Amino acid sequence: MNVLFHYCKPESGDKRVDYIPGISPMRLVGFPLNDGSCHSTQICLKGFAWVSKAQYLLFTSIYELEPHAIDVLKAELSLPIYTIGPAIPYFSLQNNPTFSTTNGTSHSYMEWLQVLFFTSHKGSHFSVSRAQMDEIAFALRESGIRFLWVGRSEASRLKGICGNKGLVVTWCDQQLRVLSHPSIGGFWSHCGWNSTKEGMLAGVSFLTFPIIMDQPIDSKMIVEDWKVGWRVKEDVKVNNTTLMKKDEIVMLVQKFMDLDCELAREIRERSKTPRQMCRRAITNGGSAVTDLNAFVGDLMQATLIP
Repeated sequence: MNVLFHYCKPESGDKRVDYIPGISPMRLVGFPLNDGSCHSTQICLKGFAWVSKAQYLLFTSIYELEPHAIDVLKAELSLPIYTIGPAIPYFSLQNNPTFSTTNGTSHSYMEWLQVLFFTSHKGSHFSVSRAQMDEIAFALRESGIRFLWVGRSEASRLKGICGNKGLVVTWCDQQLRVLSHPSIGGFWSHCGWNSTKEGMLAGVSFLTFPIIMDQPIDSKMIVEDWKVGWRVKEDVKVNNTTLMKKDEIVMLVQKFMDLDCELAREIRERSKTPRQMCRRAITNGGSAVTDLNAFVGDLMQATLIP
């Protein structure tokens, strides 16, 4: 990545890298490019170095979502590899079409969701600039759509901009329950892996707004591989920091939330497929449950060997 950072031109972001085994062709702009000094990058690189010392490799993913990549890893690495499912602590599979929204805990935003059409959720570790947040806030107000926005420390200020069509909260500790609510019309996400998994489990369509690290890659999978979302920002310049302007955002979210828009209807319909895959994988006999049981069996067998 360091080499790519230093030698690729800013305008070369639309070029496709098509020679990585198990990965469909990917735009250069989608790679987590930086000069290598980022703390998170260093942690990731250390993680790759540890693989050679590992006895098992576990992924909090589902095989059916990325079979080609998993198959390549299994062919290249000599250690056992398991895809053990989403590993979301508060995830509970119910018999009804959506996940339970009545677990005895009361949240004001869950009550407000009875009129929700759109949820915009900011990432947990990285954030956009204040100027970009303002463009998004003014766009949501002007668009007229209903939304739930987790604004974290900016929540109070953003409330004053957004108007009364939406609800801005500081935190949401029930994201999967929110996404699984039948009134959700879409998920504006930075595409961190946890949020991506939750969106797939809930069967929602995405507006992707990645910032850093694995987020652009997750966005690529959502938009190009699974085809259950649109990119908010289509600019393909490497390390681009250009603001997405209010008018552009208004047009996009209105189209995305338009029930009469054929393209929007198509991605909402397609989003049911990965949801069904995920649900099958985490039931008895599914790929995730089978892999998890196999891993536990391997551990137990290892403890019996003198």
